[in-house]
Amino acid sequence: MKIKKISGFYLSFKPEKPLGNAQTFIRKRDFLLVAIHTECGKTGWGEVFNSPFAAGAFLKEKLVPLLLGQNVSDRIPLFEKMRNVLAYDRRGAARMAISAVDMAIHDAYAQVLEIPLAELLGGAIRDRVFAYASGPFIQEDFGYKDYPKQIEGYFKTGFRAVKPRAGLSPVEDGKMVQEIRALIGDEAGLMVDINQGYTIAGAMDSLRRMEEAGLLWVEEPLQPEDSTGYRRLAEITRIPISGGEALGSLAAFREFLQVNAFSILQPDPTVCGGVTGYRQISALGAAYDLPTIPHSFGTIVNAMTSLHLASLEPTRRGGGPANFPFVEVDVTNNPLLALRPLKLDNDGCLALSSAPGLGLDLRPEELEDWVTDYWELTCNIS
Repeated sequence: MKIKKISGFYLSFKPEKPLGNAQTFIRKRDFLLVAIHTECGKTGWGEVFNSPFAAGAFLKEKLVPLLLGQNVSDRIPLFEKMRNVLAYDRRGAARMAISAVDMAIHDAYAQVLEIPLAELLGGAIRDRVFAYASGPFIQEDFGYKDYPKQIEGYFKTGFRAVKPRAGLSPVEDGKMVQEIRALIGDEAGLMVDINQGYTIAGAMDSLRRMEEAGLLWVEEPLQPEDSTGYRRLAEITRIPISGGEALGSLAAFREFLQVNAFSILQPDPTVCGGVTGYRQISALGAAYDLPTIPHSFGTIVNAMTSLHLASLEPTRRGGGPANFPFVEVDVTNNPLLALRPLKLDNDGCLALSSAPGLGLDLRPEELEDWVTDYWELTCNIS
């Protein structure tokens, strides 16, 4: 079960149309997939979606020497070894590198034991998880105009909840959510993601105009570390506030929880420390009786990791079409998510795989069309 090789695949593609949010238009999507290869032939996968190049450099220079020759069963000792080399960088690219490795180690060890990841972590509470469509995105020159058509398409494929991007202006936000609510009806789930786009005054105005639409949450209306601003928003709105995808440490989440800033936690396994970091944050959220929902907007690796993690979450009643937890599905044309099919059942849920690890059995040659660079480091195991 020792690690004999670690490889990194830098992947990139351009969306068919730029994906707009309150801050920018995404014209190119870059990722790093990390593969942990064991001496017994099992390969575990991890992902970096936000800062792949910086994380990859840190991984090669600092983490790989700690990991080669180590046993994948030593998940907690290895996590602590990696955490101890972070020095000052507790929330950035170095933490993302650890996240990818931790994901891959868990995947590899579960495969060695021939059990699903959720079973390795103690056993799933549920064998399927309610999924929501993460989209539509703001379009250049069109704003929100095409949202109704796109959302109708999502619901035809089986989704019962949707999270469009918002943040053009408070007035436009209010009109947009009211139009969508009228389209999908009162029983469907509706959330919005503002992607850190407003000041506190702008966010207050936007939330006030969206209150009557029955939103399950508003995601990241402010900059990610503005705990004081989030607390002020939470005090003046009836809409639950969610966030945390950009927070990398347990201490960062503690700061928000101590001031009652979040109603829903959304750690991203590729940012917060992988499987180990996510589970720590989930436990912290449970102490405040808050739901934890994994954020996932990348490749099939994080999508499957998030599905397994969501299967472990306790049931919380949030008032929508299904109980929490939910799982996020990128509904844009993402070829790195389409590496494995994500098929909704009649209730709008994704089934948990019973295959070992993440259930991917991903092969490097499947990535060839999107690989821009590649590296591998090995060791001799006696």
